Amino acid sequence: MFVTAGLGLAPWDVFHQGVARHTGLSLGWVIEIVGILLLLLWIPLRQRPGAGTILNALEIGLVVNLIGDHLPSSDLLIPRLAYVVGAVVVIAVGSGLYIGAGLGTGPRDGIMVGLAARGYSVRVVRTALEALVMIAGFALGGHIGVGTVAFMVGIGPLVHITVPRLAMPTRSPQRSTVDH
Repeated sequence: MFVTAGLGLAPWDVFHQGVARHTGLSLGWVIEIVGILLLLLWIPLRQRPGAGTILNALEIGLVVNLIGDHLPSSDLLIPRLAYVVGAVVVIAVGSGLYIGAGLGTGPRDGIMVGLAARGYSVRVVRTALEALVMIAGFALGGHIGVGTVAFMVGIGPLVHITVPRLAMPTRSPQRSTVDH
């Protein structure tokens, strides 16, 4: 949605695009390779991958490669802004769903969760990570714009809201009804 909007990519995709420009790989392939490499940063954070982790690392790049060019585009600003807003909301809700379901975090979210587990605020950590990769991506030639800023500022607070609200309830041990 961000690519189709043409109003700046999400910060990680600014980075992915910058890397793609220097390597000649497609944006989707770079997303997958970076996702897998980020799992190495999980080691010092003591994060454990789950099914959602592996799926996230592999499927996002695949989706970008397969359907990214098939979204309807427009030169009108309102539909392009709707893509930006929709993308931020969908990513925040998606993060809340798979993290909250206990399927493991995605490679990028695992870094956020690992740092948050050390006492840092999710919204601060997420926003700081987004800013760092945006700067690196821009230095590599990635495209930034109003969509980049909207994502960078909005995703941290939205994920901070969606993760606890969409978390699966914890099971409590069942009490025995048998009299002793």
